[in-house]
Amino acid sequence: MPELPDITVYLDALAPRVLGHELRRVDVPSPFVLRSFDPPLESCAGRRVTGLRRIGKRIVVALEPDLFLVIHLMVAGRLQWRTGALKLARRRTLATFAFDSGTLVFTEAGTKRRASLHLVRGEAALAPFDRGGLEVLDAARDAFVARLRSENHTLKRALADPRLFSGIGNAYSDEILHRARLSPLLLTGRLTDEQATAVFEATRATLREWTDRLRREAGEGFPEKVTAFRDGMAVHGRYRQPCPVCGAAVQRIRYADNETNYCPRCQTGGRLLADRGLSRLLKDDWPRSLEELDELLSEHARTAGEG
Repeated sequence: MPELPDITVYLDALAPRVLGHELRRVDVPSPFVLRSFDPPLESCAGRRVTGLRRIGKRIVVALEPDLFLVIHLMVAGRLQWRTGALKLARRRTLATFAFDSGTLVFTEAGTKRRASLHLVRGEAALAPFDRGGLEVLDAARDAFVARLRSENHTLKRALADPRLFSGIGNAYSDEILHRARLSPLLLTGRLTDEQATAVFEATRATLREWTDRLRREAGEGFPEKVTAFRDGMAVHGRYRQPCPVCGAAVQRIRYADNETNYCPRCQTGGRLLADRGLSRLLKDDWPRSLEELDELLSEHARTAGEG
């Protein structure tokens, strides 16, 4: 799912292309994406863009005088900018926004269709889209720590909870916790002041560095390769690859459609966190350390070779 750095770079790219420009029409080839009916989508036609903003992981396009398009990309939604004749991937295209300067194309890969589009009237109508998460790049250390400790969750869950923090999801929470050298399963209620400060500093540094990096990659163009799995990430999406700090194999915890990636040497003192699927399979044979994992993998390789 595109997170704060990705959404910020989308907004950077949209600003010179649509601010002050007229939205001539909106087409919705996939009607399911439109989750509102009043005001009607046709009322956007002929209105100029007066502002752009982020609410959590949503993109908000303000239209004169008081209309707002709210785009939520969810996991697989992406934006593309096109000029000239359009060649659309019909199965992936959710909506197109034709401006006098070009066309914004809203797509979604896969078949789950989670992305959404709303049109609302008036500033007050944006309130339901704000989950209340703290804007971490604007927050002081004490406000951040108070929010972190406000509910007793694992660090991973707390950072990715939109009610607690705005714009952080599965990918960057992994990167933040690796930088902070803390276990994703450490409970926020047990954090020392030093650990809480480490999370605060790692959160700000990680989000700023990745935003700057993505801006450099996009340059003057429109971001085309928005993904949760990027070269240069320390642990996210790098299962079994070496940690860039210590060289230990990155491990994971899988659950539902997501997974948490971490370095056992940097973050958990060499202890392996039980993966739900594998720990059920292995039961008492589940390795508790990197050394035990190495022995288990060696035994598996030896057994496979003999077979």
